[in-house]
Amino acid sequence: MTYIIAEPCVDVLDKACIEECPVDCIYEGNRMLYIHPDECVDCGACEPVCPVEAIFYEDDVPEQWKDYTGANYEFFDDLGSPGGAAKIGKVAKDHPFVAAQPPRGEGH
Repeated sequence: MTYIIAEPCVDVLDKACIEECPVDCIYEGNRMLYIHPDECVDCGACEPVCPVEAIFYEDDVPEQWKDYTGANYEFFDDLGSPGGAAKIGKVAKDHPFVAAQPPRGEGH
C-alpha cells in the first residue's frame, strides 16, 4: 500500500508534501505530483500538509478519483525507481489520464 495523489493536485502543485516527505518519494510531473509506490514508506507525513486535501491512503481514495491510483503507479512505469525525486528534478510528462484532464486553478 502507498499514498495516492488525486485530482485536487492537478494544476496546483503546492509542494508542501515534498518538503514534508522524509524519503523524497514525491515526484513532480507537468501538471501534478506523484508518489512513488515502491519508495513510499507509508509514514503519512504528506497527507496533513496538503492544502487542497489531494493525498489519500490507497484504500481511502474517494470513488470519483479511483483512476488516480493507476495514474500514480503507471507514472513510474518507464522511470523505474530513481531512489529520490530531488536528484532527478521535474519529470517533463504526466500520466495520459492526468494530461487529458481539463485545466484547473487560477488563470484557467
